[in-house]
Amino acid sequence: MSNIRIGIAGATGYGGQELLRLAARHSAVDVTVAMSSGSSETAQDPPALAGIWNGRIEPFSMDGLADRADVVFLGLPDTVSAELAPALLARGRRVFDLSGAFRLRDAGARQRWYPATPALDRPAVYGLTEWSRDLLPGAGLVACPGCYPTGALLALKPLVDAGLIAADADVCIDAKSGVSGAGKKPSPRTHFSEVHGSVAAYGIFAHRHGAEIQQELARPVTFVPHLVPLDRGILETIYTRLRPGVTADAIGDAYARAYDGSPFVRLTGDRPPEIKHVAHTNFCDVGWQVDGGRLVLVCCLDNLVKGAAGQALQSFNVACGLDEREGLR
Repeated sequence: MSNIRIGIAGATGYGGQELLRLAARHSAVDVTVAMSSGSSETAQDPPALAGIWNGRIEPFSMDGLADRADVVFLGLPDTVSAELAPALLARGRRVFDLSGAFRLRDAGARQRWYPATPALDRPAVYGLTEWSRDLLPGAGLVACPGCYPTGALLALKPLVDAGLIAADADVCIDAKSGVSGAGKKPSPRTHFSEVHGSVAAYGIFAHRHGAEIQQELARPVTFVPHLVPLDRGILETIYTRLRPGVTADAIGDAYARAYDGSPFVRLTGDRPPEIKHVAHTNFCDVGWQVDGGRLVLVCCLDNLVKGAAGQALQSFNVACGLDEREGLR
């Protein structure tokens, strides 16, 4: 059987470069085209990919992308993906979008956070792979989750679905991310001199990933992200309360049932995971501790791999009937 032709738009960004690096080692795909974010952007081949991928990154061209790939990955700003994805779908291409453009299903929430996104005849599949395996094989458009929501949802969803968290409990998510999560475009906030030696909260009550987490949990959360002086990685500490009588063993059992057969979720029990344990991998590590009715969860992942490119490739594998681990081992 011939390999699947894939194209990557936005291959010069952090997520796009990571995806290109992973896809170049995938045994069942051919990266037939990789493009920068714009038609006027000077395409530069990342030095880190020398000897890994032998192609050239080209300026963006819609026709070139659609004509030379059967499956397209979009590592582009949400306003650009909102325009391109429907056009690619109309030309019969399957699309895996790493932006946030199509993640929110509610029209009002989407208008607030992603006003450029058009309504679709068929909603995108939310590509949190561990929870969407049954939907991915028939999906034309997959909205890959945000990096922060990936960790929070993998940690919380088994417990919420099992009814182990008290119905009236606050869920507080204290999340910290490396600077690459802000994307490659420079800004004063991500300048080395501003980030080095500092930790800063941002987007309090005003971050679009909070809406994404609430959508998938069907309950309110308090989500506060922080920027830390790392190049990559996310650590989230989550505080909430349990229903009376729920024990640490019940928490462990819920996770074991939810992630039996999920190769990229590692359960660390009462040992809190750390960013260095997951950096440059597609793993999400989840640990927990219980004190009476109080529950603290800690989850870690690499924002560029499990939080972006790796999860997109993982969902692609499932959608195409391939080994979920292919290209990600």
